[in-house]
Amino acid sequence: MGYLQFGRHGVRKIIRSRDISYDNVVVNPLLFASQGLRYKRKLQVILTTDIDKLGKAGDTVKVAPGYFRNHLMPKLLAFPNIDKFAYLLNEQRKIYQPTEEEKQEDLTVVKESKEDKMKDYERAALRLDKAKLVLRRLIDVQKAKSRESKADPLELRFAVTKDNLVAEVARQLCVNIAPDNLHLPSPLSTLGEYEVPLRLPISIPLPEGKLNWSLKVKIRSK
Repeated sequence: MGYLQFGRHGVRKIIRSRDISYDNVVVNPLLFASQGLRYKRKLQVILTTDIDKLGKAGDTVKVAPGYFRNHLMPKLLAFPNIDKFAYLLNEQRKIYQPTEEEKQEDLTVVKESKEDKMKDYERAALRLDKAKLVLRRLIDVQKAKSRESKADPLELRFAVTKDNLVAEVARQLCVNIAPDNLHLPSPLSTLGEYEVPLRLPISIPLPEGKLNWSLKVKIRSK
């Protein structure tokens, strides 16, 4: 134990006698390790993609070894600054570098006309009208046992609201509607089949023989 204390005292004396902040002084990392300090060294790496507050793709930057080992290297965001990797990066740039003609090409954004939008609305309305929405819900067991007759409808544990129907329409039919597009005075509280009227714009023409749009809903028990 006495030798260990003497050794620590000697290391402290060596560190105090040298100014370790100078770059010209060569300091052995073991001196830092023996004192529980971290030896401040950094790696030079080449970035493969743009990283905020660090650099752009192809830049050579210095990072901590732990940051490179735990974050950059597993995600292939950078690789060590070695001649082999630098050569591969330069060759890759030559292959995938766009030509001047491609750079000068301007992208033209095609705006959707009103006619195209109306056609999309018509297709969505027809899809809602022809489809059948199927929902599976839990029934209220206590109310089911207390029914007067088996012919009475089974009540649900939780009623189906407008928001539930809007979410199911988006999930099953891939059509986005608003709660105001559904005419549902009260939530659906029993099992069975329903026909919920739809409130769609008058500008969407109705098919022949139909007076209004509607959504068919079937609620089944799990």
